[in-house]
Amino acid sequence: MTAHLDPRGDVAVLVPAAGAGVRLGPGGPKALRLLGGEPLLVHAVRRVAAARGVRQIVIAAPPADVAFVAELLAPIAEVTVVPGGADRQSSVSAALSAVPVDVDVVLVHDAARALAPAALVESVAEAVRGGAGAVIPVLPVVDTIKEVDAAETVLGTVDRSTLRAVQTPQGFRRDLLIAAHAAAIAAHTDDAGMVEKLGERVICVPGSDLAMKITRPIDLVLAEHLLTHEAGSST
Repeated sequence: MTAHLDPRGDVAVLVPAAGAGVRLGPGGPKALRLLGGEPLLVHAVRRVAAARGVRQIVIAAPPADVAFVAELLAPIAEVTVVPGGADRQSSVSAALSAVPVDVDVVLVHDAARALAPAALVESVAEAVRGGAGAVIPVLPVVDTIKEVDAAETVLGTVDRSTLRAVQTPQGFRRDLLIAAHAAAIAAHTDDAGMVEKLGERVICVPGSDLAMKITRPIDLVLAEHLLTHEAGSST
């Protein structure tokens, strides 16, 4: 059954899904790799669509796969599908251009974080509604972190108490995200980094272990286990 989004909602969720996913190994676009028999993108959209306040979901798909992605997601949720760009930044910009001007809260979410729960989407959106211009979900860094030089010689140990691992969805006031993309020159790994370059404040909210990023083959194995556990818990 297709999930119907909230027509009175104030949240648009952008999902850049045009990347190749080279580190995941040979295959098609990363967002279309299978997890539990369904593409990562399907899992991600299903969870986003379950979040309260979501009015629009915009997918930036591989240009050659726009029609396929629209058909794939039609039974899952109402979505807008646009051609993605050559990199993540341009894909987010393309998706952002499809957001109506009266939507105030924009979230950017990686399809690779396919199991991020609806509650995380709601938490990030609520923080933006509460007055934050930019919001990122984070987890504490648990590994010891070493700084090394080009020869892989250790220069020192980083104080991990001040470090956080960043997840998505990341949330923004729409006007601030537009300004950040307009001002961006160098490539950034996330949209919050572009906001930081503007000198704007970015705040953190607790992330979720389920919002792990599926990047390597072993990540798929772990995600399969989490998905199986989730299915077992719901029966």
